[in-house]
Amino acid sequence: MTDQKLQVVALGGLGEFGMNMTAIRYGEDIIVVDSGMMFPEAELLGVDLVMPDLTFLKENQAQVRALFLTHGHEDHIGAVPYFLSEIDVPVYGTAFTLALVDRRLEEYELEREPRFIKIKPKQIVEVGPFKIEFIHVTHSIVSAVALAITTPLGVIIHTGDFKVDPTPTDNELFDLHTVADYGKRGVLLLLSDSTNSDRPGYTESERAVQPRMEDIFTRSEKRVVVSCFSSSIHRIQLVLDLAQEYGRRVAVIGRSMVSVTEIAHSLGLLTIPDGILLRPQDAMDLPPGKVAILISGTQGEPMSALSRVAVDNHKHISVEKGDTVVLSSRIIPGNEKAIFRMIDHMARRGADVMYGSMNPPLHVSGHGSVEEMKLVLNLVRPRYFVPIHGEYRQLAKHARLAEHLRFAGLEDSFLLDTGDILEIDHHGARKNGRVQVGRVCIDSGSIDDVVQEVVIRDRRHLSEDGIVLPIIAINRHTGRVESLPEIVSRGFALAAEDGSEVLQNARQVVAKTLEGSSQEEKTDWGVMKEKIRADLKRYIVKETARRPLIMPVILEV
Repeated sequence: MTDQKLQVVALGGLGEFGMNMTAIRYGEDIIVVDSGMMFPEAELLGVDLVMPDLTFLKENQAQVRALFLTHGHEDHIGAVPYFLSEIDVPVYGTAFTLALVDRRLEEYELEREPRFIKIKPKQIVEVGPFKIEFIHVTHSIVSAVALAITTPLGVIIHTGDFKVDPTPTDNELFDLHTVADYGKRGVLLLLSDSTNSDRPGYTESERAVQPRMEDIFTRSEKRVVVSCFSSSIHRIQLVLDLAQEYGRRVAVIGRSMVSVTEIAHSLGLLTIPDGILLRPQDAMDLPPGKVAILISGTQGEPMSALSRVAVDNHKHISVEKGDTVVLSSRIIPGNEKAIFRMIDHMARRGADVMYGSMNPPLHVSGHGSVEEMKLVLNLVRPRYFVPIHGEYRQLAKHARLAEHLRFAGLEDSFLLDTGDILEIDHHGARKNGRVQVGRVCIDSGSIDDVVQEVVIRDRRHLSEDGIVLPIIAINRHTGRVESLPEIVSRGFALAAEDGSEVLQNARQVVAKTLEGSSQEEKTDWGVMKEKIRADLKRYIVKETARRPLIMPVILEV
């Protein structure tokens, strides 16, 4: 076994936000850590979700032993339904993480029942040649873990997402003792979260939000509407506790907010005071000063509960003059326009909307800043280091933070791109080759609705240059063109009959193409469409320098 190689394969989450996924291979055995999705950028028109490409895992399916989940955020569990539809392996995670995965799976029809194995921090499981210990970490979601993976060549520590919160609201501290213990015994490789590597100092504790929230509940004379990420159980608990203290009843609004709250409560992770909950349909009947509302939709998603409330289109809730609306979340880059549009709507209704950076804060990050990253590096003191989870500039900054460990046993840091293979054996570590990676674009949330690259290209084409449809009526028996071709366009120019000179001339171009075609060609629709498309494209590009999507339609008469 001594000549076996250990490989770490980056399948997502390096050089991008989201799609976190790493495969670890020793000999004939592979384990996978996380299977996340990402939300599409603006140029992926009409795409709902983006999943990692599983080609490498499908090609080595017989060797994949298990999937391990560090926590329940979408960028770590969002692609699990897609993963399980292709690869049937046991899934390990905390009870809360697996409950969130189960909720996602309800939207999909998997052929096989998933095999969930619940774990707790400090538990050790054996899978093939790997021994995996789960280490509790603090993050913006409850029940987050890091993994200490013991392999025949040494220990790999994968931090998942973390911050070092000295005063977590649930009093469950980051288990730094276990991390330090592994560090003393020697760690081969550290894979560590890089999200906030460009933020100096320490990330504030979750408790830092409490003074600002208390101030809002004290001052507000009318309704208090709080929107946060539905997975922020700490934040939801804070709102429930303050509502009880200030004599308000709470309505929970939004599908994700309701279901995650139910899951957390059923697992004992959320304490709901007796008699505090209010049915959404009753929220407008009580005096405004006696009501608080917990609602999903912090990012201005078009059909989210908060967006509908903002335009007064929610069946139960309205925002009125004097109400206080609190966005207790960060503005995810790319969502600014939608969020500010939503805030504008609520401001027009006379609401006092609180968002963004304040002191004390309305929101704190769930990721460690520079000093916390240094703390983990100093405790683990790995032989090799790979920064993960972040865009390239953040990975590079995190790698520079590790430079001071050169004197404490660090031999090398590796900046990997998604698809790179890090190979380790008794001679050392090196980048060695790449595997096929990429993105799978999904429409409307169904894992069957995979959007091909060509579809996105056509959508971009349509959005930029429009579409031109030449319509030609050809006699089925004689092959004769019955009338001058019609040209219909959308998003390109005026219709030909409205006097657009370019399209009037385009009709003549199509007519000339038809005239110059043989009888045989005219009876082969495929050939005719291609000839018309080529000639029309040449003419339009020459006249307008634009490249609309050209789709000839041939009618048999």
